[in-house]
Amino acid sequence: MELYERIVDAIRAGHYPPGSALPSEPELAGELGVSRPALREALILLQEDGVITVRRGVGRTVSTGTPHRGFERLNSVEKLLGGETAAVRVLARSTEEPTDLVLQHLPVPAASEIRFWESIVDVDGSPACLVQEWILPDDSLAELASELPEALRVASEQPRTMLDVLTSRFPQLSLRGSSAITASVLGGQRGAAFRRPSDTPVVLITQVVRSDSTPLLIGKYMLPSGAPAVPLLQTR
Repeated sequence: MELYERIVDAIRAGHYPPGSALPSEPELAGELGVSRPALREALILLQEDGVITVRRGVGRTVSTGTPHRGFERLNSVEKLLGGETAAVRVLARSTEEPTDLVLQHLPVPAASEIRFWESIVDVDGSPACLVQEWILPDDSLAELASELPEALRVASEQPRTMLDVLTSRFPQLSLRGSSAITASVLGGQRGAAFRRPSDTPVVLITQVVRSDSTPLLIGKYMLPSGAPAVPLLQTR
């Protein structure tokens, strides 16, 4: 929500310092040039996320422990599924021409070569999630962070996902993700990787990760029936 982000940015810039009282609703709406209903909705979300507190007789106060930017923080699937009990098993590390799915979501030329990683995440020794990831070409990545292409090259030899590299190595990137969730079945090739029948039901999550407004990475996550639960946080 744009208004929500504007208020958070003003807090971080010191316009509304931690511990200070926010202006009244009419004053704040005037400062921001928005309607009071729109402002009230943003203030409710800010209170829910702990950015501000509301006390009778005091009003709205900026929290002294304001969460870091990205309090709805992206996490790699291996961390979401099990943390220390989860292990990434490498299936493929290659470069390839972008698929139709990639061209639909990432700003890449059809004839370009981009990194493709495919992995299985095992939890307690059992396959729990098939991960497929595609990312922007190196020249585009270097514009976002000059060390990013080399970090991915080194990490390609390691048992981890692309998103884990981004979230753990590059905290300066303002990453946001949006996901679509559908139902499907494993199919023969993926069923073999899971050691499960081809008609096993799966939850398919397609996630686009952006750095600010730039689409950076697209990931597909296939979780068969019986896989550990993945925590979801909805926002608006």
